[in-house]
Amino acid sequence: MEIENLIKLIETVSASELTGLKYEENGVKLHLTKKKGQVQAVAAPSAGAGIMTLDLEAGEAGKVAAGAESKKAEGKIVESPLVGTFYAAPKEDADPFVSVGDPVRKGQTLAIIEAMKLMNEIESEYDGTVAEILAENGKPVEYGQPLFRIC
Repeated sequence: MEIENLIKLIETVSASELTGLKYEENGVKLHLTKKKGQVQAVAAPSAGAGIMTLDLEAGEAGKVAAGAESKKAEGKIVESPLVGTFYAAPKEDADPFVSVGDPVRKGQTLAIIEAMKLMNEIESEYDGTVAEILAENGKPVEYGQPLFRIC
């Protein structure tokens, strides 16, 4: 998909009352979701070459330049291994497994994803520090969706 078409899609979702859009073309999957006046664009090539994520304030979509394709957030992304509901804590009234700024070790539990009444622990694939939590507690997540950024 050309960057101009991507920008038009982002602007259209930003300006509309849509909260999400999924689009697939020539093996490239694009998923746009809008949260609190922001649009998050996630494009995943079918060959598994990686995921590009852009967080844009509504109205800033036009500022995306052709060099945006090469722009990547620093750190390593922990992705959802399955479809389900994301939980940041073991119980509703418990503290979250991790918070932004917490140090983590490979194998440490970061969250739980409930799928078909089964609780699946999501473990860190990396040593580092939690730089960003990309999923909301109690909200659905999809396979391959970025959940955490570890630096």
